[in-house]
Amino acid sequence: MQYRKDKHGEPVSILGYGCMRFTKKGNRFDVEKAERELMEAVNSGVNYFDTAYIYPGSEVLLGEILERNRCRDKVKLATKLPQYLIKSEAALDRYFSEQLSRLRTDYIDYYLMHMLTDIAAWEKLTRLGIKEWIEKKKAEGKIRNLGFSFHGNTEMFLKILDAYDWDFCQIQYNYMDEHTQAGRRGLKAAAEKGIPVIIMEPLRGGKLVDLLPQAAKRKIACDAKGRTPAELALGWLWDQPEVTCVLSGMNSLEMVRENVRAASKAQAGEFAEEDFALIASVREEIQKTMKVGCTGCGYCMPCPKGIDIPAAFRCYNRMYAEEKGSGRHEYLQVTAFQKEMSLPETCVKCAKCESRCPQHIAVRKELKKAEKALLPWYYKIGVKAIRLFKFW
Repeated sequence: MQYRKDKHGEPVSILGYGCMRFTKKGNRFDVEKAERELMEAVNSGVNYFDTAYIYPGSEVLLGEILERNRCRDKVKLATKLPQYLIKSEAALDRYFSEQLSRLRTDYIDYYLMHMLTDIAAWEKLTRLGIKEWIEKKKAEGKIRNLGFSFHGNTEMFLKILDAYDWDFCQIQYNYMDEHTQAGRRGLKAAAEKGIPVIIMEPLRGGKLVDLLPQAAKRKIACDAKGRTPAELALGWLWDQPEVTCVLSGMNSLEMVRENVRAASKAQAGEFAEEDFALIASVREEIQKTMKVGCTGCGYCMPCPKGIDIPAAFRCYNRMYAEEKGSGRHEYLQVTAFQKEMSLPETCVKCAKCESRCPQHIAVRKELKKAEKALLPWYYKIGVKAIRLFKFW
């Protein structure tokens, strides 16, 4: 296993265990199977385990397994405060105490503000006394590192990054999201501040393995280095020295062993010209399945009405390149969960975006199609609920 350093010089395995996708038997976790997989990872040198308050049963299962195998001191636990549910200072202690109990521990190594998509969410927490609460928990040794997980655009990520002296952060990043969400620009900005970056969705929930177009699979099958789709995608991430740890939602022994093998030999800066060419070729095959030829360059922005045009097209494309639900879910994250929200329906058809688009996309026409696909009536109800309860 290879390791990189956190902000305080502690070693973190470059492969982390994402604890959201344990196998179930009916409505319950297959505990024995999960335990075999988790302990295989621990014994192979994986030391970063990521869960969250809202992952049903995950914190409890992880805590039980680590306690039963007496290996809490061998791992670094990461879990997340459901900041969107916090309405008072008292709630901070209530949720945190419950998480300690679930995880059967008296401290959290890496504690995240879950899904910060808007600087307004952090400002709300600040008004509730989150900074003072964090300092108290750190002084008591109950929180060792404080960070945030992020879904949104690059500009918002940079604002949140500058809003506090973070110990680490977590972003969605892969070879298809290189210039979307926080993106490479956000990754490098964090690294310049000395902030370690944890990567989630390195395979887009398995989509860059299981749902690749056949043409892309054929190209990877011809790889002279014999890499699998997963090894290629993970290797692209580990090639970047700014990446500290890559999370994988492993739910089979074979997956654990394959990822551990890849992580045991991965080095930053080892990708050669032919490796980047293969990634570019695979990306091109994936993009052929997309509805709109948007590259996410952002030249169409800013929109006078505040519509995030690249995000709308990215999620629209994702619906058809992967699954409809995944694109719609992401679109809710990057729109409804932000305080300042503008949906495509607010377009005034000024055409400024079209005059600046290097791909010559009929933005107004395609935006209307994207809205219809991304926001069926039942998703619009979801938007109203999110706005009503102010979940940003």
